[in-house]
Amino acid sequence: HTKQTIEERWLLSSGINAEYAGYTADITASFPANGRFTENQKFVYNTCLKANKAVQAAMRPGVSWPDMHRLAERTIVEEFIKEGLLVNGTVDEMTEAFMGAIFMPHGLGHLIGLDVHDVGGYVNAPPRIDEPGIKYLRTTRVLEEGMVITVEPGVYFGDALIDAAYANPAQAKFMNKEKIEPFRGTGGVRIEDGVAVTGNGSELLSHNIPRTVEEIEALMNRTI
Repeated sequence: HTKQTIEERWLLSSGINAEYAGYTADITASFPANGRFTENQKFVYNTCLKANKAVQAAMRPGVSWPDMHRLAERTIVEEFIKEGLLVNGTVDEMTEAFMGAIFMPHGLGHLIGLDVHDVGGYVNAPPRIDEPGIKYLRTTRVLEEGMVITVEPGVYFGDALIDAAYANPAQAKFMNKEKIEPFRGTGGVRIEDGVAVTGNGSELLSHNIPRTVEEIEALMNRTI
């Protein structure tokens, strides 16, 4: 929540809830305030979207939700390496240093049903994992057919977390400050979908939302 006036350069995220026949939905859309992504904003957005899609493609009964969180983080780290923001190490080395949690400092998603943040996340589930980022997961359960859960990776450039990482030698050695600094002030992106676990995979329930950069820009710049 903010009392600030929206600026043209901002990226905005809007969380939206709906209810039908007693059951809830929870989605988040992210978009540029002026209707056009900058190149840096495109990178942040597309990185987040790639993490979202990677998780959906891997979801199925028997899969651990913490493993899906780690997959989202790993996808973000891989994209940061490709862009040169993270250097001097492998994905595995950076994962061990919790680099993903600097840029995705929250849990991947939560159960939805009769409540937006539905109960049962820690019923007959492994204990919470006391590590950066993943400790905020609302469930550690293994996925089962019939579960409905949100997939909501995020990519952010928060000053406090970036500064703390610069001050931590175990993390700073991987950070290309020259590449990272221009992203300060870019804002953040969260892409949240409602996804049902099926017998052999998953089904996207929030499928009519513009998600690509091109779809969002076309919608925001159309003549009404």
